[in-house]
Amino acid sequence: MTADWWRSAVIYQIYPKSFADANGDGIGDVAGIRTRLAYLADLGVDAVWVSPWYRSPDRDGGYDVEDFRQIDPRFGDVADVEALIRDAHKLGLRVIADIVPNHVSDQHPWIRAALATAPGSAEWSLFHAVAGRGHGGAEPPNDWLSVFGGSAWDPILNAAGQPTGFWYLHLFDATQPDLNWEHAAVRAEFEDILRFWFDRGLDGFRIDVATSLIKAPGYPDEHRAAGVEAGLSLEVVEGQPQWNRPGVHEIWRAWRRVADQYDPPRVFVGEVWADSPAGLAAYLRPDELHTVFNFDYMMCPWDADRLRAVVDASLSTAGLVGAPATWVLESHDKPRVRTRFALDAAGMDINDRSGPGDDVRGALRGRAATLFMLGLPGSAYLYQGQELGLREVWELPASVRQDPAFARTLGADGLRDGCRVPIPWTDEDPGCGFGPAGMSWLPMPSDWGAMSVARQDRSPVGVLALVRRALRLRRAEPALREGPMVWVAQEDRGVLVLRRDGGGAGDILVAMNCGEHPAHIAGGEILVASAAGIHAPDGGVLLPPDTAVWLRA
Repeated sequence: MTADWWRSAVIYQIYPKSFADANGDGIGDVAGIRTRLAYLADLGVDAVWVSPWYRSPDRDGGYDVEDFRQIDPRFGDVADVEALIRDAHKLGLRVIADIVPNHVSDQHPWIRAALATAPGSAEWSLFHAVAGRGHGGAEPPNDWLSVFGGSAWDPILNAAGQPTGFWYLHLFDATQPDLNWEHAAVRAEFEDILRFWFDRGLDGFRIDVATSLIKAPGYPDEHRAAGVEAGLSLEVVEGQPQWNRPGVHEIWRAWRRVADQYDPPRVFVGEVWADSPAGLAAYLRPDELHTVFNFDYMMCPWDADRLRAVVDASLSTAGLVGAPATWVLESHDKPRVRTRFALDAAGMDINDRSGPGDDVRGALRGRAATLFMLGLPGSAYLYQGQELGLREVWELPASVRQDPAFARTLGADGLRDGCRVPIPWTDEDPGCGFGPAGMSWLPMPSDWGAMSVARQDRSPVGVLALVRRALRLRRAEPALREGPMVWVAQEDRGVLVLRRDGGGAGDILVAMNCGEHPAHIAGGEILVASAAGIHAPDGGVLLPPDTAVWLRA
């Protein structure tokens, strides 16, 4: 529990609606998280990151915040969070929460006050209220697009419901107006929110959409290519008017000054999409954010050459400013790794919902990828249920989907509900132990109980046993905690082997076979393997395709 714990931590993401339900209403809550803290401590993670739990109309999974100083009544209250933090600290766990500075809910007091006035008022100056183009301002001010599909602008209406000729900006859902971070009151408000939670023991924040707070003066057109229908459909490119503006770094330096006033200093991890390695490293300078998410690694396909290139680039980029790299395979926003690799193994596109792909190989690859990731230097993230090897739930009917992008794109997007289905704790129906009443806000598939914590607790070869073994080794072995890495050359195509230097405590090899044939890995004792039946005869290991192993060098 040192001040720089975040440099090599394994952090477990909790989506609170879907983790554990204590009161039986079918929605996870803070009390439910508290009942499962011992499970997380036993798993071996160092910290938990909780997705938004603030008061919210829940139009976007809690990322539409009405009040940052109140917990949504469905989850509990501030006292419940304070108790959670105390309990976690007693178990040696840190607690990080989401914060959403780009926008607020349309139920936030600031936007409700603005809507009661005309554009041009002091209340509207806290947002982006801009005159439209065309006759009477009937058209949006520019061509910016929402990440959730459609225009990033909606008209501002008067009390009679008539257009005023002005529009408000929302880079996400129309119920999430963007804040104007050029306004001093916005900056002061969020610094006070940081202090509110830091004073209650919170160890840090994950910053949602950390690149979008500053917009280009004059709101110039972006001139997107024809046919692009969503704001993040293309790679981030240099000079975009609403992403990665230079002024955003002033905000993070101010936040870092607040965090550093505490003992121990509080920690920030940013959701950052950048246009270049230098652009990403700028967020990691010693006076800005501590770490950022590694989306290139998360979305890398099952390809040894491309994986190695992403690892090298990640370490190099973070190393430019002395920061640690981060590694992540799953989150609340992306399809689960098992299903991504199952589709890849079947030659299917990630957005193909015609079938599950090759789930057998997907499951093997998901286990191997998780083990390999936990052997890399830096910090790593596990999304709830990843330690169980859960698959993406593609078969949710349209009637239960709640992702706003699903409605805004007429079902072409909005696949995030599939990774947000509540996780199974037991193999008993109904509800798989999620809550005492057997209900869940999204329906669980029929095979959920077979992958539950209770079922895997009884199996020495399940994904849960694999992750527990890996996390305990990661803590116990100096090579895996802070040892540098070098690649070990291999003759077999599609095989990755790296060596973690443990100094006098001994080196460890981390190997993964992304190829189509078994590969011989020269090494010693097997410490942990992603699949059963991997043996270490004299002189090394014969590693099958779609598997990974840690070896004593």
